[in-house]
Amino acid sequence: MGNRLSKIYTRTGDEGTTGLGDGTRVPKDSARVEAFGTVDELNSALGVLLAVPGLPAAVLECLTEVQHQLFDLGGELCIPGHTVLGAEQVEGLERTLDAFNEALPPLKEFILPGGGAAAAACHLARTVARRAERRVWTLAAAEPVNPHALHYLNRLSDLLFVLARVLARHERGSEVLWRHSR
Repeated sequence: MGNRLSKIYTRTGDEGTTGLGDGTRVPKDSARVEAFGTVDELNSALGVLLAVPGLPAAVLECLTEVQHQLFDLGGELCIPGHTVLGAEQVEGLERTLDAFNEALPPLKEFILPGGGAAAAACHLARTVARRAERRVWTLAAAEPVNPHALHYLNRLSDLLFVLARVLARHERGSEVLWRHSR
């Protein structure tokens, strides 16, 4: 492990720049900082979800692993040209998604984001995952980005949708279906 922070504030960002993992400085609102910052926000949203009492053990295990992978992704995005995530992480999400989805009834209606504290937190994390994906696509339009990072975020938002369905059923026995206004 590299250097540990002994002092949290450095004052180096007071002029609107921040340091990347390779030591270069960029504006705090650059596409790269937006990308890894939104991945960090997603990881925090998952932390809020994981703090909800009574989550099924399989969900806890899955989301804890995802948090570690998101930390890896944030590091990858923080160092231009660095790659951590690969096809195996994307395929792992797909297998996990398929396993959770298998037990759910087919979806015939749109569902509302909610269904209990955990399901609602999962839906919120899903929307942050979609935003993180958009931010990484914005970065990819300007600089090379590991395509597996983009695939990972896309699959993760799908997984979070399925987990929200699982959690709504766990908490309330059913999901809240959208009622079309006529």
